[in-house]
Amino acid sequence: MIDPLTALAGIQSAISLVKKAAKVANDLGSLAPMIGKMFDAKSVATKAMLEAKRSKKGSNMGTALQIEMALDQAKVFEEELKMLFMQTGKIDVWNKIKARQAEMDRDDAKEISALKAEEKKAKEKADEMTEIALVIAILCFLMFFAFIGVNELIDFCKKTRGCV
Repeated sequence: MIDPLTALAGIQSAISLVKKAAKVANDLGSLAPMIGKMFDAKSVATKAMLEAKRSKKGSNMGTALQIEMALDQAKVFEEELKMLFMQTGKIDVWNKIKARQAEMDRDDAKEISALKAEEKKAKEKADEMTEIALVIAILCFLMFFAFIGVNELIDFCKKTRGCV
C-alpha cells in the first residue's frame, strides 16, 4: 500500500508539472502523456486515501481532510484543463475524453460489482462448507457417544446376565 502523503505529493507534483508544460507546449496533444500521469496520480491518491481509511490508522478527520483536499485540487485542475481545451478550440476533444472516461468508469463499476459478487459467492460457499464440516463433526461425536453407550449397555447386560 502506498502512503497517502506520498500519493498526495505525487498528485501535486503531477499537476505542477502539467501546468509548467502547458505554458510552453505547442499543442494539447504533446501534453497528453503528462495529463494521463496526473490522472493516474489522482487515481493512486484516491485509492491510497480509501485504503488508509479502511485500515483505521489515524483520525477520520485527518483522512477525510486529505481525501477531500486532494480530490478538490484535482477537480480544480480538471476545470483548468477543460478551459485550456476550450481556449484552443478543442472542446469536442474534451467532450469525447469525458465520454470515454464515463464509459470506462461504468465498465470499472461493472467489473468491481462482478468481483464483489464472486467474492460473496466464494464466501457463501466457504460458509456452507464450514457448516457441513460442523454437522459432520457433530454427527461423528454423537455416533461415538452412541457407540460407547451401546458398548456399555452390552457390558452391563453381560455382567448382570439380564437385559432381555
